[in-house]
Amino acid sequence: MNQTTPALSELAQRAYRIRRFALRMGEVQGQGYIGQALGWADVLAVAYGHALELRPDEPEWEGRDRFLLSHGHYAIAFYAALIEAGLIPESELETYGSDDSRLPMSGMATYTPGMEMSGGSLGQGLPIAVGMALALRQKKNPAFVYNSMSDGELDEGSTWEGAMGAAHHGLSNLICLVDINNQQADGPSGKVLGFEPLADKWTAFGWHVQRVDGNDLAAVLKAFDRARQLPDPKPRVILFDTLMGKGVPFLEQREKNHFIRVDPPEWQQAIEFLDQSQAEGAPA
Repeated sequence: MNQTTPALSELAQRAYRIRRFALRMGEVQGQGYIGQALGWADVLAVAYGHALELRPDEPEWEGRDRFLLSHGHYAIAFYAALIEAGLIPESELETYGSDDSRLPMSGMATYTPGMEMSGGSLGQGLPIAVGMALALRQKKNPAFVYNSMSDGELDEGSTWEGAMGAAHHGLSNLICLVDINNQQADGPSGKVLGFEPLADKWTAFGWHVQRVDGNDLAAVLKAFDRARQLPDPKPRVILFDTLMGKGVPFLEQREKNHFIRVDPPEWQQAIEFLDQSQAEGAPA
């Protein structure tokens, strides 16, 4: 974790570049989980620009904080964050989703530096994070475990088993990050299986809970710091309300943007929207 708090303008630059890297990778394949990448970019910018203790040139350093991408289909967003953080060279961006690439379309720990778990089958990240947090505590390793997950994973019983186990063991080194964009493959998340009142549920399971606007960098930064510095011996969860397609108006307005196919000219149009917004000094 950076000892000094970065300026919001610096984090905004990071979020902008993460969005731009993701769009460029999407253009390589002509499709992808771009809506999630644009919506989750601010959280990733704070995670990799401030919160996480890492050594980019030593991705398996034992003292590192572990960041688990439970929602493996967010890989395009995660790769963009790893490029921004210097764990992956920008030159590999053009290989996204190709044979023999270190950047497959779904997260695979065997391929990608900085990828702590293979994702795809949802609901597995939090139980794995509980095991990692227990092991680190047993070894007296002060590292934190961050579990990044989607609101669709709230449908999975394994998520709540993990939540109950984390509270039982008092895992104060575990921070769960939930993207609440209210959309999954089969429709709006709340209609597929209602999960509100969500903060009350996590509190009842014994967690310290925060719920913030995941596209408000100041709020995201404050929530990360509070979660890490909390003295209570309990796991922490941050519920982030985000907007799919954030920063690209014509993607924000799509009714269904869980998996996006974009016509070739629109990729450059999307990048131009981001660039113009950044040049005008507005947050992406």
